[in-house]
Amino acid sequence: MYDPKGNAKDKAVEAVQFFEAEPPVQLRGIVHRFLELKTQAPLLDDYRFHALPDACTYIILDQQDPRIAGVTRLRASSEELNLGKVFHFINIRFLPGVWQRDREDVSYGMVEDAYSGNLPLVPLNESLAGQDFAAKQDILSRFVEGLVERKLVIANPVTEKIFRHLDEIHSVADMASVSEMSPRQLQRVLKKTTGFAPHDFLKVLRLQQSLSGEPSLSYADQSHFIHSFRKATGYTPAKYSRKFDV
Repeated sequence: MYDPKGNAKDKAVEAVQFFEAEPPVQLRGIVHRFLELKTQAPLLDDYRFHALPDACTYIILDQQDPRIAGVTRLRASSEELNLGKVFHFINIRFLPGVWQRDREDVSYGMVEDAYSGNLPLVPLNESLAGQDFAAKQDILSRFVEGLVERKLVIANPVTEKIFRHLDEIHSVADMASVSEMSPRQLQRVLKKTTGFAPHDFLKVLRLQQSLSGEPSLSYADQSHFIHSFRKATGYTPAKYSRKFDV
């Protein structure tokens, strides 16, 4: 199954806490993880956070300012973000393709402005304040269950098939085959549900496979892997592993 490694933390900074947890069983076809990232004390330097492309949609909640929230995802390349010296974020990472993009807008990258959409993200953000991570998971689960009832998030049978057969996929043609679709149908469905064309979706899957195991499983050769990794992240694999924990 698809297990994205969406976050890379600077190895040199120990005063930053990162928590993640699986959702309850009934939400595992919708949500990948609940996440929390926060400083324990003000940092000496601004914190650089590397967000890896994972094809997932996120709800991001800024606990320092409950008005700041949003629905967001990355493009097919990573983003290195400056979070400053003090921060506290709660995220819901949805599996690729489950967010109904025609029902609620999705932005790119991190959110910085007050939320102005249709979801009750500001009350949600306020309800999380002062809770421990376990209590926050319960609140977030109930919120997602409400999204499911309203059909704002729906399990995606096409991406589910792709994830079940990841080890067999080496090309867009393979992806179409396991999806039981023509390449043209796959193009239309993936673009609508994930925002990615099949080629870009495959690039994200390959990067994620390389972070989870042996690069040769996803790339034709080592030089191709290094080139693709540097294009997606801005680093060679060796420099990345020295600088970040994934």
